[in-house]
Amino acid sequence: MAGAKQVKLTLVRSLNGRLRGHKACASGLGIRRMHSPVVVNDTPENRGMINKISYMLKVEEA
Repeated sequence: MAGAKQVKLTLVRSLNGRLRGHKACASGLGIRRMHSPVVVNDTPENRGMINKISYMLKVEEA
């Protein structure tokens, strides 16, 4: 989608010992490992997943 707003996400806390749903959200956002930034489109679906695991993420405008 041309011109879509994007958000840069970085995992700053480990996924070890987290709830299955929280791990699934990280996986759904394309996050693979800590401190590796991922850029995703700023859609309501992605925002919901970001809000759910916001305590583990650093979120920046891309």
